[in-house]
Amino acid sequence: MKALILGLVTIIVAVLVIIPAGLDWGGDVLAFLRGALPVAAILIGLILLFTGVSDIKERKELKKESKDEGDRNKKS
Repeated sequence: MKALILGLVTIIVAVLVIIPAGLDWGGDVLAFLRGALPVAAILIGLILLFTGVSDIKERKELKKESKDEGDRNKKS
């Protein structure tokens, strides 16, 4: 419950800081987002790339295991 209340208060404060009637940091926030967006996109892309490579390796391993299991069943 405490986390929910703190989350709502944080969102309200952030909105008040951005709007022109508040501290009018809207331009600064947009400048930060313009700079942070490419960096975030690169990091997300790297995570997705590593996840995809890991998935491909896992699929190959599963195919190899199922093939080995099929060979063992034929020998028995």
